[in-house]
Amino acid sequence: MTAGPFTGREDLQRRTLRRHRMFATGLLLLALLLFLATHAVAEPGFALLLLQAGSEAALVGGLADWFAVTALFRRPLGLPIPHTALIPRNKDRIGEGLGSFVERNFLAPDLVVEKLRSLDIAGIVGRWLARPENARPVAERITLAVPVVISSIDDEEVRQFVRRALKEQLDAVDLAPLLAKVLRMLTESGQHQKLFDEGLKIARRVLLENQDRIYELVEEKSRWWVPKAIDRRIAEALISGAVDLLGDLADPDHDARRRFDRAVEEGIEKLATSPVAAAKVAAVKQQVLSNPAVENYLETIWELLRRRVLADAAAEDSHLRRALCRGIGAIAGSLAEDAHMRERVNRRLEKMVVGLVVPARKEIGTFIADVVKSWDARTVSDRLELEVGRDLQYIRVNGTLVGALVGCVLFLAQSFLT
Repeated sequence: MTAGPFTGREDLQRRTLRRHRMFATGLLLLALLLFLATHAVAEPGFALLLLQAGSEAALVGGLADWFAVTALFRRPLGLPIPHTALIPRNKDRIGEGLGSFVERNFLAPDLVVEKLRSLDIAGIVGRWLARPENARPVAERITLAVPVVISSIDDEEVRQFVRRALKEQLDAVDLAPLLAKVLRMLTESGQHQKLFDEGLKIARRVLLENQDRIYELVEEKSRWWVPKAIDRRIAEALISGAVDLLGDLADPDHDARRRFDRAVEEGIEKLATSPVAAAKVAAVKQQVLSNPAVENYLETIWELLRRRVLADAAAEDSHLRRALCRGIGAIAGSLAEDAHMRERVNRRLEKMVVGLVVPARKEIGTFIADVVKSWDARTVSDRLELEVGRDLQYIRVNGTLVGALVGCVLFLAQSFLT
């Protein structure tokens, strides 16, 4: 089985630690050999005495640092010496300290905000997604997720839950003021007058297309003794008058249009302020929502949409995938080019992260402490030694070399002073 990235990194750390440990131990053994060799000489000269003093001090310094480094992770030589195996014995306290440290020094509101502002996350994401080779895989992942989401929604319990939730939300909506706002937006843009014009066009077309029927109705309503020619003249006059009236109503300054404006404005005002109008709208809304035909119609629409989306998502040349890719690219391009938009997105992200992380920082610190407490003491010691053990071996090396240097200096000082 191929080793994963973490296993490979751990193997490399173990080999590196073993190599540095062997080097430090070898240096200590060299000091021991020199110390023993110099003592084996019957009448050593000045140089051998200097080497002997240096090796002796190196041996002391190396052994002291070996003991200190080893005592962090285990008991030296397995002996129950007090204040050794510090990390395994204090694992829980280390976890609490680490959690508290992260809570105070990494999740403080000012630090989180400062870090987020320095990152420009919107700019990073925008520039990354602006490249087609990045936007395409994102669109593909979203497209692949769509069938899963739709299938979960297709479950009957989920669908009932969604229907209930939507109905509750719609029930809670005060529809009258919302309709008033929509209608006011339409009237401010003159859409209601366009609707009035369309109504006039429809009325004119219906009138002209049913002239024969109007002639028949006039004849039916007329007296038997009135000649048909007179009836037809009357019908033509009625039709002509109606057409002329419709033409007059097309004038924007016609009084009828001004009355229509006032009526619309009064209706909007009632929707916005009148409890009676609000109650009527709410009653209509309830009738619509409680109508089984509406629910069946929505079910039919959902089924059609579901089938089309699933078929498109499974297609090789998916329209959804292309649309997502174009949309992601357009949004990313806007983020990359529009500094104001990036600023707005960054501020929203900042509020979201601060709102989510900062209130939970105590819980995060407690979580870190609990995780460390749950670890096996030997595992904690092993992991920490793998991370920092190489540098700790340099302490042993430095202790041996500095000890040798100090021993030599002290020997020279003693020689010159005596």
